[in-house]
Amino acid sequence: MAVSIGSLPWCDVDSSCFQRSVIHLINLLFLCIFYFLVAASCVSKQFTTMSRNKGWTFVTAAICCLVTSITFIGAGLKFLIDDANNVFWVSCVVQGIICLSLAASLFVKGISKWINIVTSVWWVTFALLDSAEMIEMLSQGEGIRVLDIITWPMSFMLLICFYISLKASPAPQDCSETDLTDPLLTDKPARLATAGFFSILTFSWMNPLLLAGFKKPLCPEDIPSLLPEDEAKLAYTKFSQAWDTLLSEGSLTKERNLVFRATAKVYFKENIFTAVCALFRTIAIVSLPLMLYVFVDYANSDHRDLRIGLFNLSCLVFLKLVESLSMRHWYFAARRSGLRIRSALMVAVYKKQLKLSSLGRKQHSSGEIVNYIAVDAYRMGEFLWWFHSGWSVTLQLLLSTVVLFGVVGSGAFPGLILLLLCGLLNLPFAKMLKNSQTQFMMAQDKRLRSTSEILNSMKVIKLQSWEEEFKKQIESFRADEFKWLAKAQMTKAFGTFLYWLSPTIVSAVIFVACGLLKSAPLNASTIFTVLATLRVMSEPVRLIPEAISAIIQVNVSFDRINNFLLGDELKIDEVERSGLEKTGEVVDIQAGNFSWDPEMTKTPTLTNISLDINYGQTVAVCGQVGAGKSSLLHALLGEIPKVSGTVKVSGSIAYVSQTSWIQSGTIRDNILYGKPMEARRYNAAIAACALDKDLNDFRHGDLTEIGQRGLNLSGGQKQRIQLARAVYEDADVYLLDDPFSAVDAHTAGVLFHKCVEDSLREKTVVLVTHQVEFLSEVDQILVMEEGRITQSGKYEDLLMMGTAFQQLVNAHNESLGDFKQGGINREMGDIDIIEKVKEEIKTIDTRGIQLTQEEEVESGYVGLKPFLDYFRVSQGWFLLSATVLGQVGFVVFQAASTYWLAFAIGIPKLSTTMVIGVYSVISTLSAGFVYSRAVTTVYLGLKASKAFFSGFTNAVFKAPMLFFDSTPVGRILTRASSDMNILDFDIPSAFILVVVPAVELTAALIVMTYVTWQVIIIALLALAATKFVQDYYLASARELIRINGTTKAPVMNYAAETSLGVVTIRAFGTVDRFFKSYLNLVDADAALFFLSNAAMEWVIMRIEILQNLTLFTCALLLILIPKGYIAPGLVGLSLSYALTLTQTQVFLTRWYCTLSNSIISVERIKQYMSIPEEPPAVVDGRRPPSSWPSNGTIHLQELKIRYRPNAPLVLKGISCTFREGTRVGVVGRTGSGKSTLISALFRLVEPASGCILIDGIDISKIGLKDLRMKLSIIPQEPTLFRGCIRTNLDPLGVYSDDEIWKALEKCQLKTTISNLPNKLDSSVSEEGENWSVGQRQLFCLGRVLLKRNKILVLDEATASIDSATDAIIQKTIREEFAECTVITVAHRVPTVIDSDMVMVLSFGDLVEYNEPWKLMESDSYFSKLVAEYWASCRGHSSQNLQVHI
Repeated sequence: MAVSIGSLPWCDVDSSCFQRSVIHLINLLFLCIFYFLVAASCVSKQFTTMSRNKGWTFVTAAICCLVTSITFIGAGLKFLIDDANNVFWVSCVVQGIICLSLAASLFVKGISKWINIVTSVWWVTFALLDSAEMIEMLSQGEGIRVLDIITWPMSFMLLICFYISLKASPAPQDCSETDLTDPLLTDKPARLATAGFFSILTFSWMNPLLLAGFKKPLCPEDIPSLLPEDEAKLAYTKFSQAWDTLLSEGSLTKERNLVFRATAKVYFKENIFTAVCALFRTIAIVSLPLMLYVFVDYANSDHRDLRIGLFNLSCLVFLKLVESLSMRHWYFAARRSGLRIRSALMVAVYKKQLKLSSLGRKQHSSGEIVNYIAVDAYRMGEFLWWFHSGWSVTLQLLLSTVVLFGVVGSGAFPGLILLLLCGLLNLPFAKMLKNSQTQFMMAQDKRLRSTSEILNSMKVIKLQSWEEEFKKQIESFRADEFKWLAKAQMTKAFGTFLYWLSPTIVSAVIFVACGLLKSAPLNASTIFTVLATLRVMSEPVRLIPEAISAIIQVNVSFDRINNFLLGDELKIDEVERSGLEKTGEVVDIQAGNFSWDPEMTKTPTLTNISLDINYGQTVAVCGQVGAGKSSLLHALLGEIPKVSGTVKVSGSIAYVSQTSWIQSGTIRDNILYGKPMEARRYNAAIAACALDKDLNDFRHGDLTEIGQRGLNLSGGQKQRIQLARAVYEDADVYLLDDPFSAVDAHTAGVLFHKCVEDSLREKTVVLVTHQVEFLSEVDQILVMEEGRITQSGKYEDLLMMGTAFQQLVNAHNESLGDFKQGGINREMGDIDIIEKVKEEIKTIDTRGIQLTQEEEVESGYVGLKPFLDYFRVSQGWFLLSATVLGQVGFVVFQAASTYWLAFAIGIPKLSTTMVIGVYSVISTLSAGFVYSRAVTTVYLGLKASKAFFSGFTNAVFKAPMLFFDSTPVGRILTRASSDMNILDFDIPSAFILVVVPAVELTAALIVMTYVTWQVIIIALLALAATKFVQDYYLASARELIRINGTTKAPVMNYAAETSLGVVTIRAFGTVDRFFKSYLNLVDADAALFFLSNAAMEWVIMRIEILQNLTLFTCALLLILIPKGYIAPGLVGLSLSYALTLTQTQVFLTRWYCTLSNSIISVERIKQYMSIPEEPPAVVDGRRPPSSWPSNGTIHLQELKIRYRPNAPLVLKGISCTFREGTRVGVVGRTGSGKSTLISALFRLVEPASGCILIDGIDISKIGLKDLRMKLSIIPQEPTLFRGCIRTNLDPLGVYSDDEIWKALEKCQLKTTISNLPNKLDSSVSEEGENWSVGQRQLFCLGRVLLKRNKILVLDEATASIDSATDAIIQKTIREEFAECTVITVAHRVPTVIDSDMVMVLSFGDLVEYNEPWKLMESDSYFSKLVAEYWASCRGHSSQNLQVHI
């Protein structure tokens, strides 16, 4: 007896139809058991994996299964199209799904013992049943069709696979045996490298790491390294090859971005897979509204067949499976490819800065270069995701349009025209957004460049009490940046309003058109399919503006990086390099003309330079400030552009720069400089550079960590460390740029004799120096004036010639005249300095512990504190409430409008006009709530950005100097750049994208429960499981983001450090070593990004599975519930919400996790907002009189200073008085406490006990600004700021041009500046690099001449200028500050010998304090220092000058 189902009879048991159905059921049973076991082993922690490498037999069998699957599914679709009533298509589709599952089983075999058994039995069963069916058909004489034959090859291959697996039985590797406490970073790659197909498919290779993170907070040692194909080296190599190819093809055009083209060329192929995944996902999601149509139609059918309903359910399951897998792998693959692009561009920028010429460095400051890496290159990590999102959602929009036409016909046309108009309105918004983004990035560049400069010069700013002025400068840059930020965010808000409004209006227009045109019946199937389709269209509506915005930002970043990579590079042919020849010339310049500015070739920096230096010669270069001495060394290095002539250098080069360049790390690292340790050579270099005593007295010896830019070392120590670096290098040619400027005379003598004369006696040395006393010891002297070598020869010969050299020597002799006036006529050769200097000064590691501390990182779950901090600091509680209420209002009205449709279509009395009219009114009202939500979100984000920036900036500017000494600038800059960027853009958008799906999810569950209350049981269980999985994930994700925060700062620090020392790096030929180190830093940072994305896809895939259970339960209930029990309208309403459930939950999870990760930036910025403040700038009620100090008398009373609470004392109870109007010289060896005394006077460090009184007022009781504004200082390291000459001399703008010109005249700069075309408005580049160090020091003198305070401090102020200029400066200071108290800390004894009083410090104690002539008449400590200086001036050999320093 047959039961009719459409046109196909359900046959009796003897028919082939029945037999095929039984075979299908058996296979489906195996299929269900297989997937159940796979899911169980995935959830279980005890599972095994096998190698990804499959034998050719398995691969061939899988290909056969896939081909068969595609054939059957294609045939089924054809049967469906030809005759929908013929359900033979169901059999074909089921067979296709079975074949597809068999293909999967071939790849996942090996996951567990039970899966091995089930799959093996399944293969044999399938092959035997298929063969039996074919034999039966042949025996009965029935014809065999192509679809029957096509399964035979597959069955044969499955039998072979069964035989191979039975014979081999490989022992799988038990992952559970892996000790999770083993460090995963070292050289162990991510488990992705050994993961099987199923593990890759489900991201199960992340399980061990997530389990480790769930058990305990992750630490850097737990993080696996990147796979080789993801490493920066490979990414950069591919990019570099493509870049070079494009350049060689002559593609250097302004119209096309070469960076983009090179990136596209390299990564196009690997993005095909991503595009395919995106395509599958798009097709699946567009098909879901059709499933809604099928379900509602089924619910409304008079003849409901359970088997058809279950088949509909299986199709829904299949579509959701395709959607989930394709989306997860699209997202992961896009971000993985983005990671490679990011790494390639970060490395390309770094590599480029190693090649930048002086012109290029002038155009791109170190702050800008860091920004290219921290912001622009970093942005590329998300670029491909946005790119694929852009085209796929556009395709989704088009396919949804096709579906819409298919459902309602011509009635869709008016709605689509309206949708097109809304799309066109996007163009002006996009243009406005691009402009705002571009302007924002430019403004951000300015702010970060200024911030970097200020942080690097914070000591000078605090000494001068310029914090407020520079804070205003940062705030003004931020105000400009904020203006464009607000404009960009408001533009996005209007776009959000428009695109949320459009589906509402469009649906109403479509329904009206259907009613008027009668193109489709307005029943439940039509209405809810249209609404579901428009929901699918709402995703493009929401994402297209975001995608355009992101792509615009990326385009701006591409342009900026492209501009940088096309910047001017150092020409490698400026200097002809060759191997060392020990006979003949080692350095040779013939008719050389050089200019720092390529456009000013008519007036070059160095003119007609001709120079020959033979092997083993020591050549000294001398001359006044700005004569071109340092430029001559740069010409030998090839750093200054050559206009004409030739330069030849033989052998390797070691270079010591005038401004010391020290790397973060240990002292040993800085001396070894990447070379292997050779104890004898290392100890010899330390001794030659007088570092042995320093290292002995540092608590950690040569393993003492150095703060950024050597902040915890004195100027002399930094100079000697970089000199030791050069000595240890054992190069052939040594270029020393005034290496003795930062050390005292005795140390300078030791360095010259032990280092230059002894250690480098067989080397070729070019020594730039202002110390005339050493010139008689060298082989040749070059005298420079105005960029020319005016004289050359030996010391005696030049003296006979007179002129310029004679003037230098006379100036030096005049400075020594004070010794003779003091009656010092001893024979220095008879002085045994070792015996006299019995008390050696020790250099103390005053911090006791390593200065640069590890970055503080929160650990574990910190609860709601960062979220509460965000609203508490911004005071945004009202805006938060308004935002949430706006979204609730929108969802309520949206739900009300759809419920009205579901309710109204079941009432025949209501006209179509009434139904659509009420729906339109309610929907339009919801749009008002969308607008209020968008605007309040923008204002909340802007308010928070303003509050956090203000708090962060105030905290940093009010932080004590110790904070800057112990905190690398990169850490602060990371918070000021990328963390602030996250606060500006990511957190506001992530916040609203959490609120939106949270409210929508609640509404969906309420509607579904209202229709089928049974679903709430599964829904609640699914939500509970989702919460557990989410928390399980977040335990690791939080730590990954936090660790990422600590891996990003070193990348930026290293880039900034390299930018400052690039000349030294190139001179030593260590470019490759620095490049390799940077690659490692980039990879360490990238590993965190990679794992964070993989973990995100892991959690979302599992949440999708859980929420799909709720959807499938809802669909199953609607199938099982009898007809008439639920109105068709409510079926449509429930399913329309159920179909959005998974997507909404995933959206919520993704953005909640993104918000949880982004909120760490709030945590990091808040961390710095809580820095302990230094004392207030002004203390009301304790302000000194405006005329204070009227006298300038300074009393030190039992002054004790320590840098940290438990650190040893640096000054140990000093008591003395500096009388008004006296000149006090402070002397002592390096580390004796001289600079600490100055710090105490300016209150950079507070006394542990005792006090300092100025004119009877205790300086610790008054405000810092009141104190520092009344003191003047010329610091040890001269600092200039980017801007012009006027702003550098008078940052506060309180002096007239006449006063500035007078000051310049007194400090010997008037002539130089008056010859410049822009006079006082002439530019000063970053850190004053376009002025010599000596000229920078003269600018600092000009500042104090303008201020004319009663107390002046000169902290080793004349260390970088020649004796003649020094004499003029000292004379100017004597005349201009005759009635002032002048405290001078100097290395040159002549600088302090004419002081009224001399203070001698030793080991933090006050050893002597008396008039210099009295100290000279006794066997005092000061007289020994003078004797040492006199001995060095007389040119004693190192054998007679046996002094330990």
